[in-house]
Amino acid sequence: MSSLRVLFLGGTGIISSACSWRAIESGLDLTIVNRGKTASRPVPPEARVITADIDDPATLAEIAGQDFDVVVDWIAFTPDHVRARTGALRGHVGQYVFISSASAYQTPPARLPITESTPLRNPYWQYSRNKIACEDLLTGLYRDEGYPVTVIRPSHTYDRTLVPFDGGWTIVERMRRGLPVVVHGDGTSLWTLTHHRDFARGLVPLLGHPRTLGDTFQITSDDILTWDQIAHTLAAAAGTSAQIVHVPSDAIAAVHPGWGDGLLGDKTHSAVFDNSKLRSVVPDYVATIPFEAGAREIIAWHDEDPARRHVDPAVDEAMDTLIARYRP
Repeated sequence: MSSLRVLFLGGTGIISSACSWRAIESGLDLTIVNRGKTASRPVPPEARVITADIDDPATLAEIAGQDFDVVVDWIAFTPDHVRARTGALRGHVGQYVFISSASAYQTPPARLPITESTPLRNPYWQYSRNKIACEDLLTGLYRDEGYPVTVIRPSHTYDRTLVPFDGGWTIVERMRRGLPVVVHGDGTSLWTLTHHRDFARGLVPLLGHPRTLGDTFQITSDDILTWDQIAHTLAAAAGTSAQIVHVPSDAIAAVHPGWGDGLLGDKTHSAVFDNSKLRSVVPDYVATIPFEAGAREIIAWHDEDPARRHVDPAVDEAMDTLIARYRP
């Protein structure tokens, strides 16, 4: 029996990189199309790599002329992206997997845990509204013509390169310098962090699975922490401690709108997920990497090279401003 022919549009991002390696480990015949601009996450040597921009019509036409069992679209963010790719791939793909976002869910959620049937509505964040619009388009394609769509909703998924706070390394640098750091709200809202290798364990078995067509699955960890716990865990991994100042999310947004958009549209509200639907198709799925282990990976990777320890001056300044106002 021949291997499943799988195409990743993208493949070196935070989430997709782990899925690329997992796909190869699982014996899939993997082709990756990307622009070749990410050096921090190498692709598996067994994968076929096409260095090109999928938004270039000539590239899309060339790719669409080949047949794939599965196409996973990691880099579709607007309905125009989805419309172009599904149109070009029509008749040449057995399953089109769209990577959406858990931030598309009702914000704030009316009840927890969040399931795939939680309504989609996010009035705070344009990124999320664009993902919802993409899902609406794909639902119509499936209903109207049976287009082989599967929608995946990740939540906050990280790897060793990603500090899970806005401003990235800025918060770690401040903690190591003995400076206070800002955590939104009162620090007790619940949050789910998923290591990218755990996400890959959930996604790859869905590829080519006949029970996924026309359906939606969220893939997250069951590792639930408060934001204060996340900050303290990161500090411990960095060999220091966290002096936390709590600031309302809307106050953060008033000082730094870019930081605030992601808070009001996503991180402010508790996010706890029920992965029962995923396990109904992938019975042995379990996330095995707690954030304590992930935090050590994050710190070790950044400490390997000083150039990776980038401080965002705008976030750093915003923290100073907010701490001056809200520190007891």
